[in-house]
Amino acid sequence: MNQPDHADLDLAAVLHALGDPVRLALVRRMAEDGESACSPDGVDVPRSTLSNHWRILREAGITHTRRIGKARLMALRRAELDARFPGLLAAVLAEAGNERRNR
Repeated sequence: MNQPDHADLDLAAVLHALGDPVRLALVRRMAEDGESACSPDGVDVPRSTLSNHWRILREAGITHTRRIGKARLMALRRAELDARFPGLLAAVLAEAGNERRNR
């Protein structure tokens, strides 16, 4: 599974990945829960679309995928993102939380 090394994280790719509402919801879920299954409850998109969202997050360097048998669990690469782009993830998650509360 392709994911960039810490030093190769690209701000444009990270921002693009975080710019989609479904992917942002997945990132918010991982920030709250630690890990997420590849088909989490409450995400109402086709499985193929969800798979594409996970791929974009992984290739941007936002997530790490761990296999347990046939299952895949995704987690944020929070430490790497914070080291490369200090405060970015916290700011995005805070703003996403504000938008969610204002609806």
